[in-house]
Amino acid sequence: MNYDVIQSNHALRNSAKEQLHGVWKKMAFAFFVVFLIYIPLYISTVLNQLYADVAVFSILYAVFSIIYMIIVGPFCLGFAGYFLKRIRGEDIYTKNIFDGFKQFSRGFVLMLLTYIFTLLWTLVLIIPGILKSLSYSMAFFILYDNPEMKPNQALKESCRMMKGYRGKLFCLAFSFIGWLLLSVITLGIGLFWLYPYMCMSIANFYENLKTNQKDKRTEGQIGKEQNCT
Repeated sequence: MNYDVIQSNHALRNSAKEQLHGVWKKMAFAFFVVFLIYIPLYISTVLNQLYADVAVFSILYAVFSIIYMIIVGPFCLGFAGYFLKRIRGEDIYTKNIFDGFKQFSRGFVLMLLTYIFTLLWTLVLIIPGILKSLSYSMAFFILYDNPEMKPNQALKESCRMMKGYRGKLFCLAFSFIGWLLLSVITLGIGLFWLYPYMCMSIANFYENLKTNQKDKRTEGQIGKEQNCT
């Protein structure tokens, strides 16, 4: 795929399908593994709702909620690398989804900052909160590609990268609404196949945007140098 020019969302989805060929089941299994890890939280949530007056269930729910809030950032970082590896022609393994734990603090801090800033903007109004979540959406990809970068810098770079492209990403995400409804009909089983498709498409969006903007900055720099000679 030619990432030098901005691709249509249709082209990004088609590329995702091609990249998933031969590994779709493997990626579905990766999401299933994460689902298994999160089962204790789901169970404690249901028990807490059904038996709100039972203290032990409330405590379990609180404990598991804290644990999973701590690990979600490293998982997001691991999945960002997982999908980028596939796009870039590298071998992928289920264990790669845990790679984010090798940079645990960076993944955790980035997710924490994303939560805090998005919440603050949402408290102002719902729309600003949604816009900011779109602005921050490339942060984990950026953090994966730049091991030396700090989490707050990744958020700033994501905002810069997404300027003028938030609507395009929103339309890309919204285009999966039909598949999402079909997945619900399958009692959620279809989500294990839908999530790889969605995430791969978004990873293509990032790769496309990154390459295009990098080329433009390079051309701009060359132009400045030529003007100076």
